[in-house]
Amino acid sequence: MASHPLLDKINQRMQQLDQDGLLRKRNQTGVSSHIIDFSHNDYLGLATSAEMISALNQGANRYGVGSKASPLVSGYSQAHHDLEKHLCEVTGHEAGLLFCSGFSANQALLKTLVDGNDVVIADKLIHASMIDGVKDSGASLKRFKHNDLQHAEQLLTRHPESILLTESVFSMDGDKAPLAELKGLCQQYNTWLVVDDAHGFGVLAASSVSQYCDIQVVTFGKALGCQGAAILGSQAVIDYMVAQSRHYIYSTALSPANAHLALAAVKLTQSSPHRLNSLQDNIHYFKQACAQEKIDLTESETAIQPVIIGSSEQTVMVAEQLRAVGLLVGAIRPPTVPKGQARLRITLNTQHTKTQINQLVMALSRLIHPHN
Repeated sequence: MASHPLLDKINQRMQQLDQDGLLRKRNQTGVSSHIIDFSHNDYLGLATSAEMISALNQGANRYGVGSKASPLVSGYSQAHHDLEKHLCEVTGHEAGLLFCSGFSANQALLKTLVDGNDVVIADKLIHASMIDGVKDSGASLKRFKHNDLQHAEQLLTRHPESILLTESVFSMDGDKAPLAELKGLCQQYNTWLVVDDAHGFGVLAASSVSQYCDIQVVTFGKALGCQGAAILGSQAVIDYMVAQSRHYIYSTALSPANAHLALAAVKLTQSSPHRLNSLQDNIHYFKQACAQEKIDLTESETAIQPVIIGSSEQTVMVAEQLRAVGLLVGAIRPPTVPKGQARLRITLNTQHTKTQINQLVMALSRLIHPHN
């Protein structure tokens, strides 16, 4: 390829990322039965379950494999309607709107809902999709210290009648937002509370999130084990999104087979409490095992269990050493997390055995405490 200013910029940036230990590359997964995966978000093991495989086949046989058009042309089917209706029944919201991913749902919501005349107040650790949505909207973004109610109220005092963004379960820390307290503040200052429920939906009680928020964004690619997302809120908000959201108007709709599959997944989370019980048992067992080996964890009580390393280079090295012995964990580095807080993002699921958890904990202990 001939030299070009854009190519020069690409090469320089890639070299700098490599030097800083921040270069990201794809690794093919699912090819080895010897790898024990502690990196994905399929918390309830639904992605490979027989029930879900059967539901996808059923959806494809009934509706075909593609939606073929945008929702406002001819891409909105009975499968989409049924999923939206059931999500509203589960959460108590009036209406819902489906998207192909959580990123597009968050970005579409904020880009459509607010503009340059608005102020958006947000937890410091909200997802990149929300940040991008606010930036694209032109609204002013004011961020409060993570889960700091006092700081949030200071911003609300200065900017009442706005919207406040947070997550139910924070994706890199695994801790939960104080939703009841945030809702109280939002009511006091006539502010809408918008919750990104990506990592909570399906593993937290539905009412523990939906009862506090005005708008809830749920994704199907985490605990539901499939693909897609939904914005849930009042009929007025959803009607406005249908009329104004460029993401929704100009994108091919989520396939009806995937909508059918997501509906089956939601129903499975309701009818199979043993999956969630098994997950909770594994979380408790992992935390106990780490305590015995003096491995420092955060206060997270969810399936997301970070082990803070600090250095990006050291984090990548430990992750590679774990992979070499058949253990896959996420190596999370800036800008995803703050500088100096690179970490191993360990995610537990209902399919992990106690033997596998012990194997991970002992390997972590050897790598983190090599002289013990």
